[in-house]
Amino acid sequence: MSVATTAVSDLDVASWHAMSAKEVEERLRVDPERGLDGKEAAARLNTYGPNRLPQGKKKGPLMGFLAQFNNILIYVLLTAGFVKLMLSLWLDASIIFAVVILNSALGFVQEGRAEKALDSIRNMLSAEARTLRGGETRLIPSELR
Repeated sequence: MSVATTAVSDLDVASWHAMSAKEVEERLRVDPERGLDGKEAAARLNTYGPNRLPQGKKKGPLMGFLAQFNNILIYVLLTAGFVKLMLSLWLDASIIFAVVILNSALGFVQEGRAEKALDSIRNMLSAEARTLRGGETRLIPSELR
């Protein structure tokens, strides 16, 4: 584990949205007129890590499709389909299995489109941030702010 994930302090569990601006300045030990100096910014980057969301593991298409079957309602339908097969009701069983496969295929396609939409949103985000370092305004990579 990195230092960023193991560092637990009162800063990590604070309700920042409920504080006044002055209280936030005091708790973060920052001067709003001058910002952080370079050394302090580097130390905080080293302590807390870069300002980016963690990336989830990408799963392959086969695993993405098979993940669509991990649902209690799908299990019920599959059980009903197998019961119909044991009773030699081939038409009913094939309809149930077709519905299960169609549902999984549609879920797979929708999930793929949602992932593409999230990737495009992530790519639209600004790669640079305007910061105040030692009283000077600078543009730096957004994950270093």
